[in-house]
Amino acid sequence: MGKLVVTTFVTLDGVYQAPGGPQEDPSGGFEQGGWSVPYGDEDFGRFMTEVFDRAGAFLLGRRTYDIFASYWPKVTDPHDPIAGRLNGLPKYVVSATDLDTSGWSRTTTLTGDLAEEVTDLKQSTEGQLQVHGSGALVQSLLGLDLVDTIHLLTFPVVLGAGRRLFPEGAVPTAFRHTGGRVTAAGVSVQSYDFAGRPEYGSYELP
Repeated sequence: MGKLVVTTFVTLDGVYQAPGGPQEDPSGGFEQGGWSVPYGDEDFGRFMTEVFDRAGAFLLGRRTYDIFASYWPKVTDPHDPIAGRLNGLPKYVVSATDLDTSGWSRTTTLTGDLAEEVTDLKQSTEGQLQVHGSGALVQSLLGLDLVDTIHLLTFPVVLGAGRRLFPEGAVPTAFRHTGGRVTAAGVSVQSYDFAGRPEYGSYELP
């Protein structure tokens, strides 16, 4: 059975919206897209290559799929460590509306029950079933306890606006830290495994 592994970029104030460019996702009037780009150094690239090397298939939200599909099929270098994986491995897109997947090979649309479909994918995937970006989908997967591991890349910037990965009302969840590093540009890369529900205590004096 494969593991569902999320890799996501957030700011110090928890924003995940449009890390890759100004036009990536301006919904809601967001005008600060592209905030991750200045931090894309060799350390960052090395970590992302390590992640993609472990991929067996990809699970994407509709918005992230549209962004990826407009870019990665055009990267045809077979030695590119990210494009090679994205273009060659199966891709599953969660979408409630019609989606033309003819422009990107090995793409399947998921329209049924999310918990059932993702559980089936985890059972049938050799290697990791990876989610990149796809913030709204990640929130749903976390709420269903379907995420096994999350790589949380926190960038040293505060935006004060934009969609946040852990919004008010998120399901209380505990994680176990499994490793981390900090890139030369200051990106904190931390990995966590799902550990059930939080435990609580008190520092009150008896």
